Amino acid sequence: MERRRATLHRWDEMPKERLSDGLERRFITGERVMLAHIHLKKGARVPAHAHENEQISYILEGALRFRLGEDGEIVDVRAGEVLCIPPNLPHAAEALEDTLDVDIFSPPRQDWIDRTDDYLRRK
Repeated sequence: MERRRATLHRWDEMPKERLSDGLERRFITGERVMLAHIHLKKGARVPAHAHENEQISYILEGALRFRLGEDGEIVDVRAGEVLCIPPNLPHAAEALEDTLDVDIFSPPRQDWIDRTDDYLRRK
């Protein structure tokens, strides 16, 4: 029988990956779930996209304005609030303030792991 082990991570010891001006992240991947810290400077944008992964966004600090679905419904999510985004729902975000967002994805985002998430990587 395979022996399973827990893994301890410390955010402070992990390097931030700079994706664009004002957008940085760190993430941890388990077998079936991914946890990410997303740091956004006021005005930073995440372009419209969709993915097969279910997403939960928990704002620890600041505020994000999400545009959801084909009709672009606007939802502002502030510190202490959580937005659940179902799989394949188009969405975009803009930081209304300097923001620390915790995102949870299931299953893990393969495009993040492979660094093929070009929509995020702009200068």
